[in-house]
Formats: sequence, structure tokens, C-alpha cells
Amino acid sequence: MKKLLFAAYSLDIGGIETALVTLVNHLQEKNYEITVVLEKKQGIFLKELNPKINIIEYAPSNSKNIIKRKIINLLKRIKFTLSYKNKFDFAASFATYSNSSSFVARTASKNNCLWGHANYVTLYDNNKEEVKKFFEEKKYKQFKNIIFVSKEGKEAFLKVFPEMKEKTIVCNNLIDEEKITKMAKETIELKKDPKKFTFLNVGRHDEKQKKLTRIIVAAKKLKEENKEFKILFIGDGQDSRMYQELVKKENLSDTIFFLGKKQNPYPYFKIADCIIVSSDYEGYPVVFLESFTLNRPIITTKVSDYEEVKQGYGLVTEKTEEDIYQKMKQMIENRFTIEKKFDSQKYNQEIIKKLEKIF
Repeated sequence: MKKLLFAAYSLDIGGIETALVTLVNHLQEKNYEITVVLEKKQGIFLKELNPKINIIEYAPSNSKNIIKRKIINLLKRIKFTLSYKNKFDFAASFATYSNSSSFVARTASKNNCLWGHANYVTLYDNNKEEVKKFFEEKKYKQFKNIIFVSKEGKEAFLKVFPEMKEKTIVCNNLIDEEKITKMAKETIELKKDPKKFTFLNVGRHDEKQKKLTRIIVAAKKLKEENKEFKILFIGDGQDSRMYQELVKKENLSDTIFFLGKKQNPYPYFKIADCIIVSSDYEGYPVVFLESFTLNRPIITTKVSDYEEVKQGYGLVTEKTEEDIYQKMKQMIENRFTIEKKFDSQKYNQEIIKKLEKIF
């Protein structure tokens, strides 16, 4: 039985965490021995891990005393190295931003990889020096492979690090159709309003990336035209208050509703007519797969892998308030019918084949 290790920060709600839990649970069922190493052994997804999965906490010190912090972290690295050096057949630093996850993966196996979940050139506003600094801190050259969850992420990375071409692979996130379909049946108090077209956005409230102001500005124009619709925002973050104040200022409190963070957002997909993504950038958007699985059309900006939405699953928009408004209007007036069912089994099989070659 092959022993696989995945290192991450925590298992709080998020796209990376959702993808990790889906992946390790799937691999555990395929008779791999799985270990998950977390900087913080916390998060509501902890209880969703298969109980056979081993969980280790590797928490670096954050002491403000620099000398104390360095000594403690050196001792922790020595202890981890003595316990786990090359003890695994494969190890991944799944949370790209975590320096300790990088150390854990590189130590635990010679067959290791760094997982990339974003277009880091866009993330760092096209500052290639910042991108270089980010990956150098992760010691990217010491990894056997770099895996990106999207073509866009890989292509952007190779513009900065062309020498890594032979080591860099695209491998999308898995989708757990059975789990999502089951969770979508959970009863919620909020009911479908047959008189109003319902849009749903699910994600972190971070204006730099998610640009929810685009949806709010578009909503104002649609309301001025007396369109019958409402928008549900699921999630929270550093810009939640700013969004709520803007909605209040624009007199949209009867149109846009903030539902907060939800461990199970899927019943809300069922009462929505359309899922909407307004981001400037994404890795491979997990919400695409969730929407495909639950047969809900999407409006999305041209984020990573948006071409898949164009294949009969929704409408693609430019990254502007005006075009989002136009596509929302089109969706309200004409609706959208998905004509072909998404084949999650075939989709997952192709990903597992790629991963098995890497393992």
C-alpha cells in the first residue's frame, strides 16, 4: 500500500480545503494510506475526513522573540526530519502559500510536488519579481513536480519560470458528485421565490480578487429597469462590511441578501436560477464543478478555464460592470437551459490517471 502525505494550513472553509478533503477521501477509498499534515489542526472540514486518514499537526512558532522563534522552529524541523524523512512514497505541499507545508512535503518524500491553485502573476499584479520571491520562499526548484489546477495557472507560472516546463503539470480538482447531490437535499428555511430570478454567489469576500462590487453595480441598473430578481451572497471575509454598506447606500437591501458563511451551500444552489462569478482571477473555480454537478447555469468573468462554461453551461462575460449587467439581464429575460449532463465519473477518472502516474 502506497503511503501519501498532503500538507496544508488548516481545514477551515475554502476552495483549497474543499479540494483537499475531496481528494484525500477519494484516495483513501482507493487503498492508499493517507496522512494529512496541518499547521493548525482546526476547521469544520476536519470531521469530513475519512477516519482512517492520519492527521499530524506541524505548527511553527510565531513568537515575537526572533531568537526564541528560530530555536523552536529549528528543533521542530529536526524532530520532523528524524521522524518522517523519506518515509512516504509521495508528498504534496497542497496549500501553496504555506512555507511549513513546503518543508513538510520536501522532507517526507523525494517524490514530492508543490500544488498551485491560482494564476500567481495576476495575483501579484503582474509583478514578476514578487512571483519569483513567493516561489523561491517555497524552494520550488527542490520539488520533483509543480501541479497547477488550471491551464491558466500553469501558463502564467511558465512565463516567469520557463525552465520548469518539463516539471509542471495541469491536474484539475476532483468532484464528489454523490456527496454534493446528497448535501443539496438538506432542508433550509429559505424557499425559492417563483416571482424573482435568483442569482447566487459563493465565495470569500475579498474585493481584490472577487470584485463583488461589479455584481452590486449591475444589480442597481437592473433594479432601475424594474427587473424581478434577487441576489444571494454566501461567504464572508475582510470586505463583507464594505459590501453591506454599499448595498445599503444603493438601496438594494431588498434585492441583495448576505447569508454569511455556510458549511453546506448546496441547498442554496437548488433554489438559485443562476450562479454568478465576478472575479478578476481564480485557480480552477470549484464553483464551476459544483454548478455543473447540480445542473445550474453560470455567469462567469473570463477567469481560469472559463471556456468550459461556454460548452453549454452558461454565459461568459468580460471583467466589467457593464458586461456583467448585460449578461445578468440576458439571463433574467431569456433564462438558460443546460442541455447536456456533466459526466463527473469520466472527469474524475482522467484526473486519477494523472495522479497515479505521479504517485
